[in-house]
Amino acid sequence: MQRRSLLTLVAGTVVLGLAGCGFQLRQAPNYAFATLFSPLPETSPVGVELKRALEYDERVRVISDPRLINTADVILDVLSDQRERSVVGLNASGQVREFQLRLTFRFRLRTPQGKELIPETEIVQQRDISYSETLALAK
Repeated sequence: MQRRSLLTLVAGTVVLGLAGCGFQLRQAPNYAFATLFSPLPETSPVGVELKRALEYDERVRVISDPRLINTADVILDVLSDQRERSVVGLNASGQVREFQLRLTFRFRLRTPQGKELIPETEIVQQRDISYSETLALAK
């Protein structure tokens, strides 16, 4: 019985401590716009992920029809969406040992009137991948 009382006291202390410090579960972000025009095609992996992330919040709607561009609160101008693969390392016989995948995405965000909300921004993601000809499953 004494052990149960101690566990209840500890659990209550933890709950009160978390509530007292302002702890809250993570919530959906609160965007300053309700509609966004995005010219990214449905086949673009970045476009698909961006649309999924924004529409997670049901208050945001992504528009891709150019005829409705003036109804959007903000416009996403995609300046470049580029994927690259380059060889980083070779073995003694000249075969590829390691290569690098790089995704570069440049954009800016503006209102339909032309006011720039986010200036030209570049996001770069890169990953080094080791490669062995003997372990390739595709052959």
